[in-house]
Amino acid sequence: MMKKQWLALSIAALVSAPSYAWQAPQELSDAQLAQLFEQVQKLQQRVEELEQQLADATVAEEEQQATSTTAVASTTTPVAQSATQTTAVAPRQAAQTSPLAKRVAQLEDDIAAAENAPIRIGGAVRAQYVWEDYNTANKDRGGDLDFDLVRIDYSGTIGDVVLSAQYRWFQYMDAVQHAWVGYNFTDQWQGQIGITKVPFGMTPYNSNSYFFSSNFYVGLEDDHDAGVKLLYRDDDWDFDIAFFKNDEQGGVDGFVSQREDRYAYDALGVRLAGEDLYDTPTLAVAEANSFAARVARKYQWGHDQSFEFGVSGQYGDMNDGTQNVGERSAWAAHGVYSVDRWTFMGQVSHYDYAMDMANDGIVVGAYAFYDTIPSQATLYTANIAYSLPVQWGPVTNLTFYNDYSWMTNKRGGSEDTIMNVLGMAVTAGGLYTYFDLVTAKNQPFVGGSMMGDADETKTRFNINIGYYF
Repeated sequence: MMKKQWLALSIAALVSAPSYAWQAPQELSDAQLAQLFEQVQKLQQRVEELEQQLADATVAEEEQQATSTTAVASTTTPVAQSATQTTAVAPRQAAQTSPLAKRVAQLEDDIAAAENAPIRIGGAVRAQYVWEDYNTANKDRGGDLDFDLVRIDYSGTIGDVVLSAQYRWFQYMDAVQHAWVGYNFTDQWQGQIGITKVPFGMTPYNSNSYFFSSNFYVGLEDDHDAGVKLLYRDDDWDFDIAFFKNDEQGGVDGFVSQREDRYAYDALGVRLAGEDLYDTPTLAVAEANSFAARVARKYQWGHDQSFEFGVSGQYGDMNDGTQNVGERSAWAAHGVYSVDRWTFMGQVSHYDYAMDMANDGIVVGAYAFYDTIPSQATLYTANIAYSLPVQWGPVTNLTFYNDYSWMTNKRGGSEDTIMNVLGMAVTAGGLYTYFDLVTAKNQPFVGGSMMGDADETKTRFNINIGYYF
């Protein structure tokens, strides 16, 4: 009897022991999954051992009871036999439906769900208010409130296969932002194929504001192209290497009607003498067979201080649909320092288009808009941000920032491009709102061009309101 009580107490101790702390299935990391697998195996083994010991103890006790009963009476009625058989079976049935067994089953279900999470659908709806001092009609009206975009995001995993995609609809165009499938080779290594992000400079962005930095407008920030990429991540290092066959629209002869209808800027042509800065290019070109690499070293000092330093590079051909007509290259060095609620970001970038023909710059396009950039230039960025948690009704965080971009050493000698964005981002549940005061010269979307020769700055006040789901 004592042995049976001890085994029952052992099972009870396992049942009442603190549960392993796990997250929702869609949030489990590979390390946590491995721990769950190990725990399931140990629990299953222990359950089987305890069940067998409990069954053996029960049988032994019943035999002892039967021997005692035989000493008193020489026969057992059918009813007594039936009761004895029920007693022998009941402990095993109880063990099979015990909380411990249910817990094992639940752990198995959680692991299966984590490995085969359904495709998740999210997105955003955004609108914005714009006031421009360089647009007389807009200024006289007191600014304009416009629809910005609707976007749909898809993401999910099936085993080690990963999916991520995003599509955007604007008033004037629609475009894919990214669309790739990946495979997790290990906890640190992942491969991606499709329209995937070009590894370059600070990630995910070289900016805090709605307008990115000037790097975005020359194709060196948040750019996505069609190719394959291999990523490595651990606590100390980030490493990316990628090959891109062409841009996200299939290159110069891709099956699209409007090559400038895209999310991020790419080179779309050569600006020949006599063409306006915003004209459709006479000579169309596109990126082809490009390589990119990025490496970053990360340091963590305590729970509230970190630093990252990294270098990046790109190299590839420019093709006119028939043959290569030039080459392009770019490099960058960046640093990010965070302490408490402060973040400081800095980057220097340089790019060069070495074309075979005389030109007045490179035609780039995005957002249904053509612009011209110098065929060579150097860019500097310096950003600062402060994050302030608050509890003002639905408002939970305010992020104050100032982003500064300077583009200089332009081939052709045009005036420098300068952009400064003083702003604040407000988090309130699913709402995320940018308040940006932009002061710039020779900057697209602030009344200029990257190849402009303006001496005076222009001002744009912008409020972008987005609901993210």
